[in-house]
Amino acid sequence: MHNTAAFSAPATPHSGLRRRHLLSALPLVGAALVAPRLVRAATGTPIEVWKDPNCGCCHDWISHMEANGFSFTVHDTGNNAVRARLGLPQKLGSCHTALVGGYLIEGHVPASDVRALLQQKPQALGLTVPGMPVGSPGMDGAVYGNRRDPYDVLLVARNGSTRVFKSYNQKASS
Repeated sequence: MHNTAAFSAPATPHSGLRRRHLLSALPLVGAALVAPRLVRAATGTPIEVWKDPNCGCCHDWISHMEANGFSFTVHDTGNNAVRARLGLPQKLGSCHTALVGGYLIEGHVPASDVRALLQQKPQALGLTVPGMPVGSPGMDGAVYGNRRDPYDVLLVARNGSTRVFKSYNQKASS
């Protein structure tokens, strides 16, 4: 049998009290380590997105948006039903549909344009980048050979009509 008394600190009238204070402080230490992440998530602009669970470019767009201060609720259920429910014409569709600040965001809309929409607060359904243009957020990077095709971000009125919100008409590269 081992004598454990040789390996422990001598008991004092206050050793139990010190141990209790130390143990009661542990949750606070854990909270201090986690809190900065919670604060960042809580302070990000909330956005809800519907997408296919296997879509890599949707994930890349979400990463772009998170890097620009948005926090996500993701529904991996596809987006056709929600797009129809929100009234976006099929011809303006893309691979994911989001809601932020009461506006629909369809497809690979840059975070800066979403921020501008939220600041300007136009009477509109939201913004769309129809299709999946190479060079838009989530459709960019080395995997696409750093190609950048021209595209427009469209402001969609509640009646389905559109106008150019911002144009990204850089010269297409081959």
